Amino acid sequence: MSNQLKPFITYLRLERGLSPKSVDAYAFDLTKWLEYLLDRGVKDIDVTEEHVRDFLAYCVEHGIAATSQNRLLSALRAFYDFMVMENGMVKNPMLNIDSPKLGKYLPDVLNQSEVFQILDHVDLSASAGHRDRAILETLYSCGLRVEELLTLKLSNCFFSEGYLKILGKGNKERLVPIGSTAMKWMNYYLEKERNHQKVLEEFQDIVFLNQRGSRLSRMTILNIVKREAEKNGIKKSISPHTFRHSFASHLVEAGADLRAVQEMLGHASITTTEIYTHLDRQRLREEISLYHPRYQQKKGH
Repeated sequence: MSNQLKPFITYLRLERGLSPKSVDAYAFDLTKWLEYLLDRGVKDIDVTEEHVRDFLAYCVEHGIAATSQNRLLSALRAFYDFMVMENGMVKNPMLNIDSPKLGKYLPDVLNQSEVFQILDHVDLSASAGHRDRAILETLYSCGLRVEELLTLKLSNCFFSEGYLKILGKGNKERLVPIGSTAMKWMNYYLEKERNHQKVLEEFQDIVFLNQRGSRLSRMTILNIVKREAEKNGIKKSISPHTFRHSFASHLVEAGADLRAVQEMLGHASITTTEIYTHLDRQRLREEISLYHPRYQQKKGH
């Protein structure tokens, strides 16, 4: 895939006349994008808008600043504009991608009925059905980052107290409450599936495992989420991180204290958590536009 960058780099140098420093910055950002695609088994740059949105969610999850996100987007726009112009690419995946607002990019958030629809329709007869249900329940119940879910240890599950000990970004530990429903499904998975499989020595303390008895990959979690959303006819562009955003958004909508939400999410700054107050206000505006009679009347004129 890196060979596909060479014509673009030449174009930047010769036709746009960019400085070596600027060209290097473009090359650096686009290399990160290609590495991201390869890590997820994507070997062709002819991608969809959904790939880009998943990448932006990944950037948020890894704490990449809004300025860096905007620079990445600028590089991607320039690259795909070039691909359309020079190679006749039929569809530009960047056409409907907006720059991050409020300092962070937020993917689509699921409403409560959509979350429940996904959770309640996991196929429990599938070989890993109870594991997948437990994974989704835990993501939504605790608002975990994907890496936090993948590294969750049995020794850090305190079900009698209703808490999980989570090792977050920067190796910072926090205690996160876990709801009774998520605990029920996790215990069922542990007792009915995990306890009956051979587990590799180094993963004995890891909660969620694949069928080979080792740790799950990010791609596996992404595939589970996308499969269940698609199966239930949900058209939103979602990733595992969407469950974290939905967890926080639903708490704020219900009136939860912002500091408590910050602590549960493991945000270093309350400013990051305040994004969800903006999401809540946006939802309220949408509700008003749909249902308020005078608003509708005004729009009709």
